[in-house]
Amino acid sequence: MTQSEPTAEGILAAVLETLSDNKAEDIVQIDLRGKSSVCDYMVIATGRSSRQVAALSEKLADELKQSFGVLSTMEGKDTGDWVLIDAGDVVVHLFRPEVREFYQLEKMWAPVAGNQA
Repeated sequence: MTQSEPTAEGILAAVLETLSDNKAEDIVQIDLRGKSSVCDYMVIATGRSSRQVAALSEKLADELKQSFGVLSTMEGKDTGDWVLIDAGDVVVHLFRPEVREFYQLEKMWAPVAGNQA
């Protein structure tokens, strides 16, 4: 029996569970299907410190590799301020609180609630 390709939804579920289990804070998932050709889902979460952000990113990359065979690419782990993890159909941004507040990435992708002119 061959293992089927992981689905975006399966990867997303694993990402959310891993982040939650490892005490990430303010976890937000954004559905980008039909809005971006880069990925289907974006997940944004906060770690309390640079050390926790780096540890979360390592744990997440290891989990995706073990569970799905997904080799994630990672940027920013050395500084631990903002780590981007590209798992194909799911892109994860892990921030320290101050950095997340500064960039407000989720506001860029949040749905617009009725255009009022």
